[in-house]
Amino acid sequence: MSIALQLGSAPLEQPVVRLVLATALGLFLGLEREWSEKAAGVRTFALISLLAATLVTLEQPVLLALGGVLVFAQGAVLSVRGLLDPEAGLSLTTWVAMFVAYGVGALVAAELVVEGVAVAVITSLLLLEKHELHSIAGGLTRPELRSASEFAILAFVIYPLLPQGSVELVVRSVTVTLEPRVAWMMVVTVAAIGIGNYVIVTTYGGRGVAMTGFFGGLASSTAVVGSMIDYVQQESDARGYAVAAILLAVAAMALRNLAIVLAFTINQGLLLDVAVPLLAIVAVAGGLAVRSADWSEPVEFDLESPFAVRNVVGFGAVFAIVLVAGSAAEQELGQIGFYAATAATGFVSSGGATTSAVILYRSGTIGPATATVGVLLATAASIVVKALLTGVGGDRAFARAVSIRSALLLAVATEATLIVVL
Repeated sequence: MSIALQLGSAPLEQPVVRLVLATALGLFLGLEREWSEKAAGVRTFALISLLAATLVTLEQPVLLALGGVLVFAQGAVLSVRGLLDPEAGLSLTTWVAMFVAYGVGALVAAELVVEGVAVAVITSLLLLEKHELHSIAGGLTRPELRSASEFAILAFVIYPLLPQGSVELVVRSVTVTLEPRVAWMMVVTVAAIGIGNYVIVTTYGGRGVAMTGFFGGLASSTAVVGSMIDYVQQESDARGYAVAAILLAVAAMALRNLAIVLAFTINQGLLLDVAVPLLAIVAVAGGLAVRSADWSEPVEFDLESPFAVRNVVGFGAVFAIVLVAGSAAEQELGQIGFYAATAATGFVSSGGATTSAVILYRSGTIGPATATVGVLLATAASIVVKALLTGVGGDRAFARAVSIRSALLLAVATEATLIVVL
C-alpha cells in the first residue's frame, strides 16, 4: 500500500516509470513507420528511446554521446540500403525520426516529461500528415513562399533580437516608455492575420473576410486593421469587404471585453452597466458590416500574396507612434490617472485595459462606476485608433468609410452610456 501511494503521489519521480514512459513514446513514434512499412518500426524506435533514457539515468554523458553515434550509424545503414534498393526508398525521414526518438527518451529520463511528450506528438503528426504537407508545399506559389519566409524572419529572427522590457524615449521634455517587443508583436500579429485572411479568402472568396474580421478581432482587432489596409492596397474592389471586416472585428472586441467583465466580476458584484453600451456596439457594428458589402453573391479576389512586408512594417511604425503619443498624453494629464492610462492602453489592447480595470475593481482599488468608465474608455480608444490607422493607409475612400462608421459607433456607445448613467 505504501509503495502504491508513493507511486501515485509522484509517479514521474521514479526512474523506472520514466524508463517505461520513454519506451512507450518510442513505440508510439514507431507505429507510423511500421504502418508505412519502413525498415525501422515499433521495436526499433522503442529500443532507441529506451537506450537514451537508460544512458541519461546512468548519468554518463560519454555513453549518451556514443549512443547517439550508434543511432547515426544505424540510420546511415538504412539510407545506404535505400540507395541500393530503390523499392525501399531513401529512408531519410526514418533516419531523422530515429534521432527524434533518441531525443525523446533523453528528455523523459531528464525529467522534461512534458517536453518529451510534446516532441513525440508533434513528430507523429508530421509523419502521419506526410501527403497533406507535400501537397501544401507543392501547391505554394513563389509569392506565397516568399511571404512565408518573410513571416519567419519577422517572428523568429527580428523579434528575439529586440530588447526585452521597456525603453525610455524623451518627447519634448516628457519621458515616455515604449516596449519594442510589444510594438513588433503587433507587426507579427498583423502578418499572421494577413496569412489567415489569405487562406480563408482564397478558399471562400469575399465572404471569408467576415471570418477573418470576427475571429481576428477576438485576438487583436487593431491587427485586423493592419491586414485589411494591406488587403485593400492589393485589391481596391474589396474595400467594402475590408470595412465589414473591421466592423466585425470591433463587434468581436466588444463581445470579448464584455465576457471579461462578466466572467471576473460574477462573484464580486457584476458590472452590468457596461453591458448596455458594449452590446449596442456589437449590434450596430454587426448591422453596419452587413450593409457595407454585397454578401448576396460569392466574389473571388485575386490576391497577390498573403501580405506585403513593407505595408505590415509601416503599420507597425504608425502603431509605435500612437503608443508613444498615448503614453505622453497620459503623463501630461497627471493625476487624472486611471482614465488616461486606460484610454492609452486601449490603443494597444482594449482587452488588456479591460482586464486591468476589472482587477482593480475586484481588489477594491476603484469603484464600480470608475471601472465601468475605464472599460468603456478602453473600448472607445480601440475604435478611435482604427480610424486613425486607416487614415494613414493611403486609400482615402477606405479611411473615410471606416472613420464615418467609427464615429457612429462612438455616438451610439456614448448615448447608451448616458442612458445607463442617467
